[in-house]
Amino acid sequence: MKVLKLILKNPLRHKLRTFLTLLGIAIAVIAFGLLRTVVTAWYVGVEGSSANRLVTRHAVSFIFPLPYAYRDKILQISGVEEVTFANWFGGVYKDKNNFFARIAADPETIFDVYPEFVVDKKELETFKKERNACIVGEGIAKQYGFKIGDIITIEGDIYPGRWDFVVRGIYKPKFKSTDASGMYFHWNYVNERMREEMPEREGDVGWYIVKIKDPSKTASISNQIDALFKNSTAETKTEDERSFQQGFIASSGAIITSMNVISFVIIGIIMLVLGNTMIMSARERTREYAVFKALGFSAKHLIGLIMGESLMIAAVGGGLGLFLTFPIVAGFEQVIPKGFFPVFQIETITIILAISAAVLIGIVSAIFPIHRALNTKIIDGFRFVG
Repeated sequence: MKVLKLILKNPLRHKLRTFLTLLGIAIAVIAFGLLRTVVTAWYVGVEGSSANRLVTRHAVSFIFPLPYAYRDKILQISGVEEVTFANWFGGVYKDKNNFFARIAADPETIFDVYPEFVVDKKELETFKKERNACIVGEGIAKQYGFKIGDIITIEGDIYPGRWDFVVRGIYKPKFKSTDASGMYFHWNYVNERMREEMPEREGDVGWYIVKIKDPSKTASISNQIDALFKNSTAETKTEDERSFQQGFIASSGAIITSMNVISFVIIGIIMLVLGNTMIMSARERTREYAVFKALGFSAKHLIGLIMGESLMIAAVGGGLGLFLTFPIVAGFEQVIPKGFFPVFQIETITIILAISAAVLIGIVSAIFPIHRALNTKIIDGFRFVG
């Protein structure tokens, strides 16, 4: 009980130093939590991938189109349940900073292949019937205030000109990892206009999404699809959806790795901050520890005293930082466009890592002061002037 009282009182002996240490730990934990959230948000698309979906794209690069005629040939392969297709539309909504995925797709099949996009049946039927209709995700509907019946005007870049789309549905994400920031509209609407204005681009499809019956046959079906179009003018590369998503992430691998490394470097900074505080405290209390020894305090008492103070500071600073991380991450989520990070929230693993780091730092920071206190002789402690 006496040791516990000392643990609670000792940090208050140097209030400013303790306050700055707590502040430094809290800021470091906030930075760690924010960086880790960015890293985990980057991988949400991979985590949300389905095992029974394949993606067929141009073998050279994703940016090259595929012929619309490929669809029926892919459907004939044994094990294929459904085939849909999509095309990256691009364009600008009011401002270039308003980024979200704008996809020209097959209205009849796109939401069958992606059942995690939950759409009201009536809204879906209306969407299918109306040539310039679109369905938007709940995320961007909230961000930009889209409602059923609103007209979304897009200034085209990949597909030049002014494009007006009528919101006929708002889809909701079925899972936490489901992207709710997309905008889907009729591929035929775009294709018909290309036929009139740019005939050479008529019938271009960006990529195919293939729904298969048995995920264990992914490799076999992928090879069969690619074999169909081997030596053609538009050869294909087919892979499971997870690998397809990882291909996009790989292009930004250096950035993600750097952020991941920096987030853990921050842990080292916290350790140095707290370690410095504990070393200074131990040096100042050298004579006190000698007095404790002379009064009969055991090594266990000294270890508890120093370790307890270090853990308490680490826990309070880390807890404060973690508490503030939630509103700060929520604030960033409101500021950044939904299209960049469809799901931007603190993952459980980030919380676990932050708590574990705080405990570990509290323990490690106390090691040197404990070693010094235990190995300093009583007489040397009384002689110490610091």
